[in-house]
Amino acid sequence: MNDENDVQFEPEEDLGDLAGATAKIKKLRAELEKVKEERQQYLDGWQRCKADSVNARKDALIAADRASKRDVESLAEAIIHALDAFDMAAASESWGSVDERWRSGMEHIRNTILDALKARGITRFGKVGEMFDPALHEAVQEADGPGESHSILRVLRYGYRTEERVLRAAQVVIKQ
Repeated sequence: MNDENDVQFEPEEDLGDLAGATAKIKKLRAELEKVKEERQQYLDGWQRCKADSVNARKDALIAADRASKRDVESLAEAIIHALDAFDMAAASESWGSVDERWRSGMEHIRNTILDALKARGITRFGKVGEMFDPALHEAVQEADGPGESHSILRVLRYGYRTEERVLRAAQVVIKQ
């Protein structure tokens, strides 16, 4: 079963004279060059396909990482509201009259949630005495008090952030 592109070898006795042999050599060289060009085309195509595959895999991994981060941030944003409720309860006057063991248990739950967020790269910020940073804090009031000008006097609502972005700015009262 011979393909028309297959090289046909003839026995030496059939080669004939030198001119015929030279012509056959030229033909064989031309066919060899054609095969080399085809091989290079196939190799180039294979290399492009391999590079495209590697790039597609990298893109898929990056997209999966972004989706994972978005999911964690979305869950954190939902949990932040529960943490706000903990903070409001702890800041109320009646918090001190609650049984110490129950209060301790509730604080432990809050701290466990904060630790779980921190383990996933989400940190809580906003502390009294820190300097006001408009990228992190939302000043809702200015007041007189101890400390440097533009320092935080009171935290009304904590802020949360990842390494890349602020999920929610902290609402604070700052010194004038």
